[in-house]
Amino acid sequence: MTDRALSVVRAGALTTVQDLGRLGHAHLGVPRSGALDGPAAALVNRLVGNAPEAAVLETTLSGCTVRPRSAVTVAVGGAPCQVAVDGRPVAWGAPVHVPAGALLDVGAAISGVRSYVGVSGGVAVDPVLGSRSTDLLSGLGPPPLTDGAVLPLGPPARPHARVDVAPQPAPPAELVLRVTLGPRDDWFTPQSVRAFTAHPYRVSPASNRIGLRTEGPALERALPRELPSEGVVLGAVQVPPDGRPVVFLADHPTTGGYPVIAVVRAADLPAAAQAVPGTAVRFVAVGRR
Repeated sequence: MTDRALSVVRAGALTTVQDLGRLGHAHLGVPRSGALDGPAAALVNRLVGNAPEAAVLETTLSGCTVRPRSAVTVAVGGAPCQVAVDGRPVAWGAPVHVPAGALLDVGAAISGVRSYVGVSGGVAVDPVLGSRSTDLLSGLGPPPLTDGAVLPLGPPARPHARVDVAPQPAPPAELVLRVTLGPRDDWFTPQSVRAFTAHPYRVSPASNRIGLRTEGPALERALPRELPSEGVVLGAVQVPPDGRPVVFLADHPTTGGYPVIAVVRAADLPAAAQAVPGTAVRFVAVGRR
C-alpha cells in the first residue's frame, strides 16, 4: 500500500464508492449502479481535477470521516453539510487542501440525503466489470465502507479548479418527476392512472439506492393476472401488490414481474437521490409509450 490512500475513521450510516456505473451489462442481469446524484458526483470530480469517470465517495445522511496518508485536494458536494479539517471548518462545494494525516470530517446532511466526496486522483479500488461502484443489489464492487478500511487513491490527473464556490441545486422541497406513461399503464384502471398523476405522494423512509418508495393512494389494477418477468430500466415506476409506486434507481434489478406504469425522465432522477423521507412527490405525465 502506498501513501496514496484514505483511512476510514468513521464510515457513517452508508458510505459507498461510486463512479459512472456499469453500463451495458443489463443482459447479464447486472444493474448499472453508479452515483445516484450524477451531477453532484461530476461536479466534485471537476473541482479536484479528476476525470469524469473517477470514483468518489457517496455518503448517506450522516456523512463520514477519513484521514489521507498524503496531501490531497478534496471537494464535498451534493447534500449540504458541514466540512472540517482537523476540527477547523472549511468550504463545502469548493476545492480544499487536506494535509497528510489530517482528519477530514464530512458532517451530517443539513438538507438532502447524499453528499459526495471527490478526492484528487479518485478512489482507486479494483474495478469490477469496468466500474468501481458499490452495487447493493448484486454485491458487485467494493463493500460499503467500514471503520478502519483503507482505500487506495490514484495519481492526481490535473490541477484543481480555481473557484471560491460552485453553485449546486438545493435538495427538493417538492419532488416533481416527469413521466412517460407505459408500457403497462393499461394494467391499471383508468381511475388509478388519473390518480397516479393527480394525487400527491410522499417519499417513504424505506427508500434506498434500489428504489424510491412512495406513500400515498394505492393504484388499483384492471388486470388481476400475474405479469411474466420483463426487462426494466432506470427510472421505471413499478407498482408492487400494495399499489404504491416505486421509482427504480441506480441499483435496481434488471427484470421485474410487477407492471411498470410509467418511466421517469432521466434528468429528474438526481433530485430523487436527494429527496428526504416525507418529501412530497408529484408525477407529471409528459407523454406515453
